[in-house]
Amino acid sequence: MKLVLLSGGSGKRLWPLSNESRSKQFLKVLSDDKGDRISMVQRVWSQLGLVGLQQDTLIATGMSQKEMIQTQLGYEADIVIEPERRDTFSAIALSAVYLYSILEIGLDETVMVLPVDPYVENRFFEQLHRLETIIGDAEAEIGLIGVQPTYPSEKYGYIVPKQQEERLGYMQVSHFEEKPRESRAQRLIEQSALWNCGVFAFKLGYLINHLIERGYPIQFDELQKQYHKLPSISFDYEIVEKAERVVVLPYDGYWKDLGTWNTLTEEMDSALIGNGIVSSDCDRTHVINELGIPVTVLGVSNIVVAVSPDGILVADKEASPRIKEVMKHNEQRPMYEERRWGRYRVIDYIKYDSGKQVLTKRIRVDAGCNLSYQYHLHRDEVWTVIEGEAQVVLDNEIRFIRTGDVLRIPAYGKHSLRAMTNTEIIEVQSGTEVVEEDCVRLTAEWEEILKICAVRN
Repeated sequence: MKLVLLSGGSGKRLWPLSNESRSKQFLKVLSDDKGDRISMVQRVWSQLGLVGLQQDTLIATGMSQKEMIQTQLGYEADIVIEPERRDTFSAIALSAVYLYSILEIGLDETVMVLPVDPYVENRFFEQLHRLETIIGDAEAEIGLIGVQPTYPSEKYGYIVPKQQEERLGYMQVSHFEEKPRESRAQRLIEQSALWNCGVFAFKLGYLINHLIERGYPIQFDELQKQYHKLPSISFDYEIVEKAERVVVLPYDGYWKDLGTWNTLTEEMDSALIGNGIVSSDCDRTHVINELGIPVTVLGVSNIVVAVSPDGILVADKEASPRIKEVMKHNEQRPMYEERRWGRYRVIDYIKYDSGKQVLTKRIRVDAGCNLSYQYHLHRDEVWTVIEGEAQVVLDNEIRFIRTGDVLRIPAYGKHSLRAMTNTEIIEVQSGTEVVEEDCVRLTAEWEEILKICAVRN
């Protein structure tokens, strides 16, 4: 059995902590058994380790999330990068082709696909082994896991079984209904309908044959090149709802979608994360503050206050799901990001009438890590070291910098930094374009950088 975790999201539902590069699954607002702050993806990865499935798991994601995944999970996780954002069918198809043509997995292998961020008990993942067996016994094309509903929710899709007894622990699927009204949801529950939790299982050969029938390549490199030709459609619509033999395994344990502030805060063990005060007469009020300035909430109940470099949200919890709709046209650049080498926060940005732009960042590079060897086309940079010691490469020359040093990097100047100790710098970018896209990366490996310097010198 092979697992595919789908890691996507545009970062709108948990704004302002989530953004384009830091979607909800990366927010460290949950706690582990030791009381340490962890993210949803770290929690799931740990659970997969407990049931012995980590080594059989790959993660499908976009380039913008690759470094965040590696930062939080390490480099052991096998990652498939989508060339562009499309939908779940394309991501799953690319992952299946990776399994087939790169890892050389047999066509009879069972593939399980699930979201990267379900909030479940450990025994939920044990159900995956049961579903693998059921796929074979029932000769099904698609297998699903459905959660026993606890109330008639309008937020979830429903799997409606055929009117028959539940034999051998699973049921045949009749049809699906997506986010019905509460009254309709109640009637579906009375028909033994289950919440659709986004888990799909199938034989690898089933999807590979589907791609062949539609004329898509089944070699990974070639499918990457033709990725834009795949339909931008969900796996549910393209595959599951067209399959003839679909079965569902009911799950009666704890399951929750922590996709909105009101549901996420229900699983937080503290009303306050970060610098602030929540008075004792506040009921069901949560404050999550990533800035150094204090936030104080007095006498207000049932609200969430979220503060980050990207903005400030104050919302009634019941209204908090509307944030995705409110922010759907907001194209603000991420003001905080975690990278493989550390993290950065945008401190200030200004655009002058002349067209000149100035952006100021506070950057931390962890000891032993390095930035890419890169140059910029439209901006100069000035680095001021405020903490630490580091090696710097500028146009193939190596030098050392430490606290108090200032370094000017002109446009087209090839540069990198490797931190000898935890190093923080203030970076001031100035030019006609101060965007992340204005970056030509030559290599990310420090040893390769040193080789380039040796050859050029």
